[in-house]
Amino acid sequence: MNQTYCLLIQLKSARKIKVGRLGAFEFPRGYYIYTGSALNNLDARIARHFSKKKRKHWHIDYLLANAEVVDFFVSQKKECELNSEIFEIPRATALAEKFGSSDCRCKSHLAYFRKIGTAASA
Repeated sequence: MNQTYCLLIQLKSARKIKVGRLGAFEFPRGYYIYTGSALNNLDARIARHFSKKKRKHWHIDYLLANAEVVDFFVSQKKECELNSEIFEIPRATALAEKFGSSDCRCKSHLAYFRKIGTAASA
């Protein structure tokens, strides 16, 4: 069973990060929402994202080596459907094309927000 989740990530200072074969991207200071899925063990996948010591395998691993997961939530929606809804939030920006979405038609599964909370939608 495929389970969908989102990570809320904080990057405290701007960084240029090489993301595997995707190449290097400028990631500004702020907040990111990453949409992902786990085929069979959601708890293990979430725990892996919180871990700092791991081999870089997925695109998100490269960002998380420089940033911190501050929260997450799980959804019953399909990964790309939920991702599409996140990009409908005002000021959601795709900074790294194909990040986490090399196996689908989404532009990116990583949305950037300079701020979060009520200020992000004002």
